[in-house]
Amino acid sequence: MRILLFLATNIAVMVLVSLVFNLLDLEGILSTNGVDLNLNSLLIFCALFGFLGSFVSLLASKYMAKRGTRARIIETPRNHEEQWLLDTVKSLSQEAGIGMPEVGVFPSDAANAFATGWNRNNALVAVSTGLMRRFEEGELRAVLAHEIGHVANGDMITLTLIQGVVNTFVMFFARIIGHTVDRVVFKTERGYGIGYYVVTVVAQVVLGILASTVVMWFSRHREFRADASGAQLAGSASMIAALQRLKAEQGLPDDLPGELTAFGIRSGGGTGLDAPFRSHPPLDDRIRALSNP
Repeated sequence: MRILLFLATNIAVMVLVSLVFNLLDLEGILSTNGVDLNLNSLLIFCALFGFLGSFVSLLASKYMAKRGTRARIIETPRNHEEQWLLDTVKSLSQEAGIGMPEVGVFPSDAANAFATGWNRNNALVAVSTGLMRRFEEGELRAVLAHEIGHVANGDMITLTLIQGVVNTFVMFFARIIGHTVDRVVFKTERGYGIGYYVVTVVAQVVLGILASTVVMWFSRHREFRADASGAQLAGSASMIAALQRLKAEQGLPDDLPGELTAFGIRSGGGTGLDAPFRSHPPLDDRIRALSNP
């Protein structure tokens, strides 16, 4: 239902954009300046490719996460710690109203955990060996509750859909810019000249960097929501204690693969020029949000 509602919203946005183009006669204006471009067809083309890449990534997310982190899925617990891990995830999942996720452990000395998967009832929750070794039970339970919160909130799906929208409009406007420059500046009359390809690639890179701030803003917002869900499931004191322990270990390297950084519980929170491009807010801000609800 979440996917259908979000897709319906975005289809409505694209229809609205198309209507605005028609009302403003943008195609006519471009044609007058020598730019022959069918905006509606281009928008549909970009939407298909923009969403396709995002959905393929989402569907393959569990497989790629297992491969990228070398996570071992716990099917038959080898010891008391793994049995506790399975029992805790099961209990938290039931309380959150989602299906039991796969539970894994991945080799890493850094304290980290992540959740991924295309469906809230078919997800994967994994923790690092460093997290299991150094965190107290209450802190570890809070980290698991945070990840279960991501799954219950449908964050993986929503982030993918937002990325699809961003991809669509980055591709769309990059091609308009490339086409316009090719026709107006380079005076290409038929087909596409080298100017189109060069300008389109440059525009797509620049627009992609700018658009990523929107995706990262949502990523930071969902971390606050997952912290709140974790506090609700495991208790505010435990969630705050877990974040404080993560802050104490902030100097240790984070070796999660790049594509999973946004799904981990820890990531450097920037406060300088790179802050808009960070997937996680500063831990101090997250602790403050839980301390002063």
